Amino acid sequence: QVQLVESGGGTVQAGDSLRLSCSASGRTFGRPSMAWFRQAPGKEGEFVAVSSWAGDTTYYTESVKGRFTISRDNAKNTVYLQMNSLKPEDTAVYYCAAELRSGNYYNAPGYHYWGQGTQVTVSS
Repeated sequence: QVQLVESGGGTVQAGDSLRLSCSASGRTFGRPSMAWFRQAPGKEGEFVAVSSWAGDTTYYTESVKGRFTISRDNAKNTVYLQMNSLKPEDTAVYYCAAELRSGNYYNAPGYHYWGQGTQVTVSS
């Protein structure tokens, strides 16, 4: 079994930056893509970003392009989400997901492993 643990969330003001981390532990698992999703209060979950194993292929949801950057350190089994120029609408619980087994990268049900989430709150 693989465990994912997110960290780095917090409360910041609009325009600030945060870096989220997601560390994987447990049994080793292939070369999985890893992604970030988020869920704001009262809203459905939303795809944020995904990175291939090598980190050479990344995709972002339109609303975060140019502000968020996903990266990974495979030696540390960790994926990061650098979030700059944060906006109040970025407020959500952010979840790390790993190992896409079915469907498209932006579809949450396709991922096999999930973290517990970390809260990001952006005040105006």
